[in-house]
Amino acid sequence: MNNPFIEIGDRKVGEDYKPLVIAEIGINHEGSLAVAKEMVDAAASSGAEVIKHQTHVVEDEMSKEAKKVIPGNTDVSIYEVMKRCALNEEDEFALKDYVESKGMIYLSTPFSRAAADRLERMGVLAYKIGSGECNNYPLLEHVASFGKPMIVSTGMNNIESIKKTVKILEDYKVPYALLHCTNLYPTPPRLVRLGGMQELQATFPNAVIGLSDHTANNNAALAATGLGASILERHFTDSKDRQGPDILCSMDPAELKALVDGSAEVAEMRGGKKEAAEEEQVTIDFAFATVVSTTELKAGDVLTKENIWVKRPGVGEITAEQYSEILGKKVVNDVGNDEHLNWSDIEG
Repeated sequence: MNNPFIEIGDRKVGEDYKPLVIAEIGINHEGSLAVAKEMVDAAASSGAEVIKHQTHVVEDEMSKEAKKVIPGNTDVSIYEVMKRCALNEEDEFALKDYVESKGMIYLSTPFSRAAADRLERMGVLAYKIGSGECNNYPLLEHVASFGKPMIVSTGMNNIESIKKTVKILEDYKVPYALLHCTNLYPTPPRLVRLGGMQELQATFPNAVIGLSDHTANNNAALAATGLGASILERHFTDSKDRQGPDILCSMDPAELKALVDGSAEVAEMRGGKKEAAEEEQVTIDFAFATVVSTTELKAGDVLTKENIWVKRPGVGEITAEQYSEILGKKVVNDVGNDEHLNWSDIEG
């Protein structure tokens, strides 16, 4: 076990450990602490280890120009969306306490310096950085100065810009993870591009790698697990009947449980090499073929395709692979019909 890992509290996260599934309630609560707690309850009952929130201090996060920008997954300005959905500091403290009372880890994405400072006052164990902040180097440096683990989504960025991000993380000596991501809500399968995640693995061998997924089901996350993802993040809602900009790409409790269980199972399938497992011997014993007589043989008979063939089970000494090697040789013992031959039966 020598793959890179980070620690969030007592939880080790890396390819040698069970994948960490992050259930992002984000802003699906639409600004209601009561709804947020209902989502926490649903996630806890589905086996979630981590709840991820979004911390928006709108006046420090966006200029007035944001009131003119309408995202693709809603029909009002991004400023209005975040103003409506942001929890104030008191409510967010209460949410963190509630998450931790359920035995889960509370993470959040700060979208501004003020949001990062709030989370630091709250005593979070680690920071999640969204794709939009992956190249926000001033904010990255501010968060890195806290010295805590950072999980950074890398959507909308290329390897060259991510190298600058990683340099900051390594200069500040913070443990870090990089998540491949496509920022479309929902993301169509053809734009998931798991090859991008593999490129992160190859380029940043010291990083823990994962997927922040915005597709409409668990397929991408499970496929990413098979390729080595250690962190899987998906939006979460307790009910898909709720309103909100991220509901379309959110998993519900049943899907969350399936992802937690399925990713743990897929992770067990990783690695190994192409050879027979010791445990397969019980199958080898009946599945492989060895050489048998197809007529009675007398000492001195020459072995031909007419008097020997290969049959299961593989209990004889002469394997099917060695069949052609003994054609034309003589037997030195009498052998009954339909009996497996041994090397002591063959001349030389």
